[in-house]
Amino acid sequence: MDLEEARQALFAQVSAVSGVEQVALSQAKGRILAETVKAQLSLPPFPASAMDGYAVRQQDFADAATFKVIGESLAGHPFHGAIGPGECVRIFTGAVVPQGADLIVLQETLAGEETPADGRLEVRFEPQQISEDYIRPIGNDAQAGQALATPGDCLSPFLLGTLAAAGVTQICVYRPVLVGIFSSGDELVDPGVPPEELLLGQIYDSNSFTLASLLQHLPVELVRLPRLADEPAAVASALSAAAKRCDLLITSGGVSVGDADFVGATIARLGELAFWRLNLKPGKPLAFGKLGDCWIFGLPGNPVSTIVTCLLLVLPTLQVMCGTLPKPLLRVRAVLDSPVSHQPGRAEYQRGIYQMSVRTGEHEDAAEQPALRVSHTGEQGSNRLSTFAGANCLIEIPKHCGDLAAGAVVDILPLSDLLN
Repeated sequence: MDLEEARQALFAQVSAVSGVEQVALSQAKGRILAETVKAQLSLPPFPASAMDGYAVRQQDFADAATFKVIGESLAGHPFHGAIGPGECVRIFTGAVVPQGADLIVLQETLAGEETPADGRLEVRFEPQQISEDYIRPIGNDAQAGQALATPGDCLSPFLLGTLAAAGVTQICVYRPVLVGIFSSGDELVDPGVPPEELLLGQIYDSNSFTLASLLQHLPVELVRLPRLADEPAAVASALSAAAKRCDLLITSGGVSVGDADFVGATIARLGELAFWRLNLKPGKPLAFGKLGDCWIFGLPGNPVSTIVTCLLLVLPTLQVMCGTLPKPLLRVRAVLDSPVSHQPGRAEYQRGIYQMSVRTGEHEDAAEQPALRVSHTGEQGSNRLSTFAGANCLIEIPKHCGDLAAGAVVDILPLSDLLN
């Protein structure tokens, strides 16, 4: 099964978790909305000035160049009264446009001012093109009763600001998805054990820390789970117990064809195994299925394979479970700075570093070349976690491609988008 087939199969099977909760707007960043939120008032709720200047009657401005200043209107401190013939009000950005005014004359067009004997300031303006764009009418941003957000919307800082402007304080969101993370393997020990105390063959567990970090931007609640031992009965018992507590389980390791790989077989025996093994590099040995009401991903144990499959498959699946739509993969064209080796047969995702290209204009096709250049981060073994440390993208190499020379144009997947 190719990557896109696997993604579509996942999206067709999973759905948003049941259960919603009310949260304060101040605590709602990144949560997924479960109800429609409508504007309780029009925005702005009054005609507002978009510039600093003077509020006048347009009919007067066509005839006169001098106006008496009868007051001022500031944001939060409106002018109380109406503007009559030949009068104006000093006004500032965001302030209420006084009754009777239908034109804002910019402060920059002031030609002069004087105070006559009656003590009331008069101002003169340069001849200018009249513009009605400097008054924001009532409801210019949103009308009362208009839907500002709908179920499935992710509450970004920008959407939260819009809701705050409408006076919203509490909103209904989907509850967090309960996610349990297992690492599998008798060789694993927790970081913190002194290196000199490691037994021959033991390594530190990195996958559980990496996976937990990769999920932190989503509205999930992580459930701490013990390590899976390399023993069939222990794997079955641990998975069965965790499935009763969680909406989704993620394991790393134990899904290949080795004598100590029991996760895939356990899913098939105790639940439903939707698919196992993908036409993907890294990440071929991947299992997905269900134990009772709990979905489960069995990811490969090599660290790079764990990360790539989490980015491309687990995160978008979790987006659906959280109540929103999965993001499509953002592919950006880039020019290879160095050659890439690849055996046809499986699509491959290599770690890369992209940067803006400097176009010299020496060639006729320079303007048609992608604006980005990309190079891989070194040897691409699936065990080499350090090659991800400086990467900012995945270089996508289609399954039909062989080796690619420097200068070839490829698609890259920015990590900043995959993690957003």
